[in-house]
Amino acid sequence: MLDPSEASWDDYGEQLLDLAARNGAEAAEVFLSKSHSIPILFEANRLKSVLTHHSEGVALRLWKKGKPGLAVSHGSIAPEQLVEKAIALSELQERSKYVELTSGCKQVYPDLGTWVESKQLLDWGEDAIARLRKTHGDILCSAELDTEAESTRLLNSQGLDCSYTDTTLSGYLTVEWVRSDDFCSISDGQVQRDTLNLGAIVSRIQDHIKACERNVAAPQGRVPILFTAKAADLVWETLSAALNGKQVFEGSSPWVEKLGEQAISSQLTLSQDPQMGPYSCPFDDEGEPTQPLIFVENGVVKHFLCDRTTGRQLGTGTTGNGFRPSLGSYPTPSLYNLIVSSGEKQTLQDLIASLPDALIVDQILGTGGGISGDFSINVDLGYRVRNGEIVGRVKDTMVAGNIYHCLRNVIELGGDREWNGSCYTPSIIVEGLSITSKLDNP
Repeated sequence: MLDPSEASWDDYGEQLLDLAARNGAEAAEVFLSKSHSIPILFEANRLKSVLTHHSEGVALRLWKKGKPGLAVSHGSIAPEQLVEKAIALSELQERSKYVELTSGCKQVYPDLGTWVESKQLLDWGEDAIARLRKTHGDILCSAELDTEAESTRLLNSQGLDCSYTDTTLSGYLTVEWVRSDDFCSISDGQVQRDTLNLGAIVSRIQDHIKACERNVAAPQGRVPILFTAKAADLVWETLSAALNGKQVFEGSSPWVEKLGEQAISSQLTLSQDPQMGPYSCPFDDEGEPTQPLIFVENGVVKHFLCDRTTGRQLGTGTTGNGFRPSLGSYPTPSLYNLIVSSGEKQTLQDLIASLPDALIVDQILGTGGGISGDFSINVDLGYRVRNGEIVGRVKDTMVAGNIYHCLRNVIELGGDREWNGSCYTPSIIVEGLSITSKLDNP
């Protein structure tokens, strides 16, 4: 592996650029990534393992005689070998009219986040499990806590050289509750920069356990459906795909002709913010500074997310959203975070109290409908609401419909935004979806 010292980190990238130029490359780019993490796992109420993970990788992208070549190393390799590999691969490619490189200067961005040692993670995990079992001694608890520092450096032959280190903390708890032939699994967690509040996660799981004490029949037909912040990602995944400039250019997005038009409920505003939350990011994988941007404002489509190539194709320029799906991939339009507007009701309980008859979806089995918007999911954890109160858990229930259609029929947004993956979302109540279940599901 590369020497973890900063000197070696700097020297290796510069060596690759120099060797690429001496071997006839007209342009070159080096992307270096290294990470260090200490995942701690609990299983069946007990500590299972304390691990240490360290990884490093480098990707060299160059153009020789107008032909692009991309070579990757995840282990020890001499810079001469990596350059030779990239040049050999470029000989198999077609000539490229454009060289998509960002110009710039050397800039080291401030480190993001705080490293937390394994002892603190252990204490947090043990305390969370003890609190859960104090009130419910018959449950089995699993937990995964991790602190990870990931360093990224990007430099190219146009003078760009930028880097930063991103440290995040994550904590996830899962409870399994078995009563006779009734099995219930409840999961919750969070990702933060500086500290974890597992106490809030414990309280939420305890509320879930209480709501699961009784099984009831699911509502039939079409009633309002409340997706909690944890489950709402099902909705936003589809809109993220519709806003992808590559999908727009290829004509596969249903919003190709929607720029400047009303596409969804006026209650919804979707944006990105490079300085917000644990998924903040100073520059993309092409070296472009990330920028705050509103994609959908009060339901009106304002912008599509683009990398340099897609921005040129659409005539809009990049939005700083060019990211690599993996080290060996070319940058493609991607979100680093998605911020969803919040509503006036401040808590989930406020939303529930407003519903005479409804279904709450908190955990799902299956995935969303992709860019088409059509989906059908199994409700892994859901509840029946009657007269503004949760009356019990529903089982053997499915929800189906179209995301775009239901987002034109938003009843209300919550004020309870939280990070679900890289999406900062509130709970949301929609209508226009169908519910099917076994009539004898209790």
